[in-house]
Amino acid sequence: MMYNGDMFYEVIPEGKVEALTYNFDVSLSSGQIVLVPLGRKVVPGIVVKKVAQPDFKTKAILKVLYSKPLPAHLVAVAHFIHEYYLVPSGQAISLILPNGVEKQRRKSKTEQMFGNNKWPLSEVSETEHDSDFAEIRLNATQKNALEGLYKAPGATKLLFGVTGSGKTNIYLKMALNAFERQKSTILLVPEIALTGQLVRVFSEVFGGRVVLIHSKQTEAERHLIFNSLLEAEGPKIVIGPRSALFTPLEDLGLIIVDEEHESTYYQENTPKYSAIRVASFMAKNLGISCVLGSATPVVEDYYLALRQSSLVRLTEKAIKTAVKPEIKIIDLKDRDNFRKSKYFSGVLLGAIKDNLEHGRQTLIFHNRRGSSPLTLCESCGEEILCPNCYLPLTLHADRYDLACHTCDFSMKVPVNCPKCGAPGLIHKGFGTKLLEAELLKLFPQARIKRFDADNKRGEGLADVYTEVLAGEVDILVGTQTLAKGLDLPRLATVGVVQADAGLSLPDFMAEERTFQLLTQVIGRVGRGHLDIAQVVVQTFRPEHPVLRYAVTEDYEGFSKYLLERRQKAGFPPFRFVMKLEITMKTEAIVLKKIREVARRLGTDKRLLVSVAEPAFHERTAKGYTWQIIVRARSRKALVQACAGLDPSFRVTIDLPSLL
Repeated sequence: MMYNGDMFYEVIPEGKVEALTYNFDVSLSSGQIVLVPLGRKVVPGIVVKKVAQPDFKTKAILKVLYSKPLPAHLVAVAHFIHEYYLVPSGQAISLILPNGVEKQRRKSKTEQMFGNNKWPLSEVSETEHDSDFAEIRLNATQKNALEGLYKAPGATKLLFGVTGSGKTNIYLKMALNAFERQKSTILLVPEIALTGQLVRVFSEVFGGRVVLIHSKQTEAERHLIFNSLLEAEGPKIVIGPRSALFTPLEDLGLIIVDEEHESTYYQENTPKYSAIRVASFMAKNLGISCVLGSATPVVEDYYLALRQSSLVRLTEKAIKTAVKPEIKIIDLKDRDNFRKSKYFSGVLLGAIKDNLEHGRQTLIFHNRRGSSPLTLCESCGEEILCPNCYLPLTLHADRYDLACHTCDFSMKVPVNCPKCGAPGLIHKGFGTKLLEAELLKLFPQARIKRFDADNKRGEGLADVYTEVLAGEVDILVGTQTLAKGLDLPRLATVGVVQADAGLSLPDFMAEERTFQLLTQVIGRVGRGHLDIAQVVVQTFRPEHPVLRYAVTEDYEGFSKYLLERRQKAGFPPFRFVMKLEITMKTEAIVLKKIREVARRLGTDKRLLVSVAEPAFHERTAKGYTWQIIVRARSRKALVQACAGLDPSFRVTIDLPSLL
């Protein structure tokens, strides 16, 4: 068939598809964003390259959406995610293209602001700083660390800095050095709600060149930011969660990942990917630095950084007035410690009382929200489960309902057991709401604030943080969100209600997550604002090594302990791990399918294949889900095993990543 001079291009359309060939009558470049027909739909796509005329009929590209193509490194990233995470190319590019990229936007105040070269910021100045930058002062330890980062081999470097060591100043200095070379910086943060102070600090140096990306922005706002950055001239500082990594910056010169240990850098939904690994690939592809910063690095990253000589330590507190916290471990098994309250020890209650008398603040940490995690019938023992996820519903006593923390289903508490009809439902366990209620009884005059994922909409962490900074809160109660990166000048005491709560989870990462969480929450005190710093750790397992390493802030000892255990058990970083899940309508079919997969993979001597077992969310509205865990010394062996699977098997592939 003749096309009258048309040219042919390999294009990746957005969707669960691979690259397809289209024709067009104008010359196009790699990375150009176009609109193409796909089945009965019209979708955006990215041009990969020009190809020879095929021997089959092709459809025409409908429209070129932008005259300027995407930066080449983003096209390379799409290929990397496709190959490394075994996802369709069309899903990989969905990470790069903003929602609604094909829509024509009306002129708005935001667009007019962009036209005047102003950039969207959060609670910061929007003035331009084109030449006179604020001075960034580094102490001797920070200067040595900065020099070490520049000298370290490879693209990805790990900045292991204890809490309060001043990692932010090093980030600022590296970003400024890149800026002066007319290069942009991407600063990834685990949660945008925790970064108000970080954004303000960067804005003091870079002014209106700071671009903030976050989930509260509308589709139109995200689209306009994408448009403006694609066409922008001059370096920028882009701050945001993992999606900020795909910002279309032509002149990218530095990537920083703050709190690199946070699980939010891994996207659980399809396409699954680790922002840490993608950032590492991107830096290597561009020949720039990717700096991972944390006081509690992921143990695999720490191990690899040691082997590659790319580990830089920052072991001294930046503020000389910082004090070492006084840590007390309270055994939850000894009920003599809990005479006034079954949740709070006498030691912790005494510290709270003393803080109230002296105008100091207390942080109560418990990694479980709600009032009770389990509701069951006294007569037949039936648990009240979510009808969608088949997981136990949690009691919320303040509104007296049962809620699922997985799918947000909620219902009023039934009067009788749904199974046997008997009265007398009981609620076991406790969460942050119950702790808040208990504290109100014990300290009725105290100003108590709870913060967790159940907080009412519109009340974000930034709002609570403002109240705490202003001294309007005496006792702050919350979950893991409060353990991350907050600087609380009036905080004197941290109380951990049950420190070992996460150690028994059936997950090889349970110990690491517990250590990270405890270390981070302990790091909220002793930062130099007060001359007193107390930590009260309540636990059923006071002698557990993980707790001992955490309370002494001994990451080196903990990593050695954990690496030895991982090596014996055959887990990362010594073996790669893959999880295969199968979901079917009936349990009999899913068992037959998963066992057949296990038998086939078990014939490959390179693989260690687990027995089939129920997934964490075994039963959902979609059916029954079972899984097998496959381990191998090489990632290539896992990828090859996946490639050989019968496509009729409904298998979800999850490949935790190590480069």
